[in-house]
Amino acid sequence: MIVKSTPLDGVFEIENKVFEDCRGKFVKTFHEDVFKSHGLECDFKESFYSVSKKNVLRGMHFQLPPHDHAKLVYVTDGEILDVAVDIRKKSPTFGECFATKLSSDNAKSLYMSKGFAHGFLTLSNFATVTYLTTTVHAPEHDFGIRWDSFGFDWHGYHIDTSLVSERDKSFKSLELFCEAI
Repeated sequence: MIVKSTPLDGVFEIENKVFEDCRGKFVKTFHEDVFKSHGLECDFKESFYSVSKKNVLRGMHFQLPPHDHAKLVYVTDGEILDVAVDIRKKSPTFGECFATKLSSDNAKSLYMSKGFAHGFLTLSNFATVTYLTTTVHAPEHDFGIRWDSFGFDWHGYHIDTSLVSERDKSFKSLELFCEAI
């Protein structure tokens, strides 16, 4: 595993170890010692996966303290554009984002520590995305910001707003969310 820093302190792109032979591919997506050696929180409490159609946008999601969590995301089938936004008000990179393509072909993961909103756009016909989180889902602390409110350039990507959930459409902008908390 190769853990790479990104411009956002607390977000890491991970090149996972891939073993290939005539049978196919085997990918190691987590190794406790590697995570700990990079100072990454890795006491995961819950795991989820989603299956999304092409042009589906999910996000930008996070949980508020005390149920905020670090998150590890990877794709087992298909391809997504994965986006993390710094929502830590006192951070020097507040409001900035990092995006990368995750796919079953490149076998990369994205790790986000606490304080980041997360979302993705499905680029392939379907994509299966797996998430590991360091806290259990707490609905009363589950929030989000609108995908179009933090200055990320989605141009060049087709977002079918009819495929964005009503919940995700109802989120406040980053600015309005921060005024409210």
